[in-house]
Amino acid sequence: MNIFIGNLPYKIEESELRELFEDYGEVTSLKIITDRQTGQSKGFGFAEMPDQESALKALEDLNAAEIYGRNIVVKEAEPKPEGARKPGGFRSGGGYKSNSGYNKDR
Repeated sequence: MNIFIGNLPYKIEESELRELFEDYGEVTSLKIITDRQTGQSKGFGFAEMPDQESALKALEDLNAAEIYGRNIVVKEAEPKPEGARKPGGFRSGGGYKSNSGYNKDR
């Protein structure tokens, strides 16, 4: 089961979060989402647990649990909607046009 974990404290490490979920069963992957430019946590992440029963128990016990003074949100992750934003940032094409008055052909 893919699990969404929200309202995470910014200082929590992936290893700490993994330990918390491993108390309920095997965790095949865990990722805290970070800002590409700053590397700072965006306050949410995802965990993958292969055993449905263990995952449901983790959801039940950890939803609204307090970590570093914040009540986290733990629920089953929803699939990405069709046409969701893809990684990559800016669209290709176009370009930068300056109105500085400089003309490189002079």
